[in-house]
Amino acid sequence: MSGLQTTADGTEVVSTGSEAAALERPPLLVLDAVTGFLDAHGLGSGDLAWERIGDGQSNITYRIIRGGESFVLRRGPRPPLPRSTHDMVREARVQQLLGAEGIPVPQILAVCSDETLLGVPFYVMSYLDGHVITGSAPEHLDTPEQRGDISRAVVETLARLHSVDVTGPELSRLGRAEGYLERQVRRFAGLWEANTLRDVPLVEQVAQELGASVPASQRASVVHGDYRLGNLMFGRQQPATVTGILDWEMATLGDPLADLGYLAATYSEPGAESTVMDLTSVTKQPGYWSRDQLVAGYADRTGLDVSALPWYQALALWKSAIFCEAIYTRYLKGERPGDTFGPTLEEGVPLLLESAAETLRRS
Repeated sequence: MSGLQTTADGTEVVSTGSEAAALERPPLLVLDAVTGFLDAHGLGSGDLAWERIGDGQSNITYRIIRGGESFVLRRGPRPPLPRSTHDMVREARVQQLLGAEGIPVPQILAVCSDETLLGVPFYVMSYLDGHVITGSAPEHLDTPEQRGDISRAVVETLARLHSVDVTGPELSRLGRAEGYLERQVRRFAGLWEANTLRDVPLVEQVAQELGASVPASQRASVVHGDYRLGNLMFGRQQPATVTGILDWEMATLGDPLADLGYLAATYSEPGAESTVMDLTSVTKQPGYWSRDQLVAGYADRTGLDVSALPWYQALALWKSAIFCEAIYTRYLKGERPGDTFGPTLEEGVPLLLESAAETLRRS
C-alpha cells in the first residue's frame, strides 16, 4: 500500500514536496510532509503505508499505517474550496466536544491548520476497527434478528446525540439554533445559483414551498447534517453497537428533526422509489426496520412530535439535489476526471427534486 499511487485523475499521493510542486494538479497526500507532522505529534514511527477509505464525495479520508499503528487522516478536496466549507479544524473540534459528552466519535489526535503541508488543513484521528454498513452487513450481524438490532442502534444513537445539552459555553458556540430551518432554505437556494450550469425551475419551486411552510422547531440540538447508516461504525460483537459516528463536516446546532428527515429520506426499503441518494441498499433485506418504524422508534425515545416529518424529508432531498449539482458541475468542468458518480447526476438531480416536491405535497 505504501509509496506512490497513481489513479485515473492523476497522481494522488507523492513522496516529497518537490514531486508535488512538479504536478499540474496538487496531490492529496505528500508523504514526507505527513511523516514530519506525525513525528511532531509522536504518532507512530518509521515509514508510512496508506489506503484511501470511505465513500465520501466531499472530504477525503486515508488510513495511515505506521510502525504497526493505524491512524486516520482527513482532509478537504483540492482547492479552490467554496467559502465556509470543508473546515477541518472546526470538524475536529466538534468531535472533541461531543466525545467529552460520551457520544461515540473517533479520538482526535492532532490538527493541522497549516495549509503549506498538504494545501489544505487536515486532522489525524484514531482508527476505529469495525464495520461500516451500506450494501451488506458483516456475517455476525447478518441475521434477521441482528438486522433489527442494527436499525435499533441507528435510532438510539441519533436520539442520544440529540439529547446532548447544547446550552454550555463550548457547544453553544457551534451554531445558532434559532432560525436554523429558514437559514437552510435561504442558504441552499443561493448555493444552487453558485454551483449550476443549467436551468432547473423545480429548484426554485421547491424552495418557495419549503420557505412558505417551515414548521416550528421543538428543541435545539446538535445536528449532524449527514446522519445515515453509512456514516456509522459498528463493532465486531453482538448485538449491533455503534462505536463511532463519522463525517461531521456539516454539524451545527439546529432542529433535530432535520437529522431524522435526512435519515428517513436516504433509507432504503422494499418498494420505495430509488434515487441517487438511496444510500443504504442493505436495509431492503428482511429484518431491517421500515422508515415508519425508524420514525416511530425515534419519537418514542425523544418524545418529539414527528407529524411534520415529510417537510424535513423534502428539505433533505432538496438539499441533496443541490449538493449533487455542485458535484455534477465539477464533473462537467473536468475537475473530477475518472468520476463515475458525476455522470449519473444529469438525470439524478432532477429526479431528486421531483421526489422532494412529491414528499412536500404529503406534508
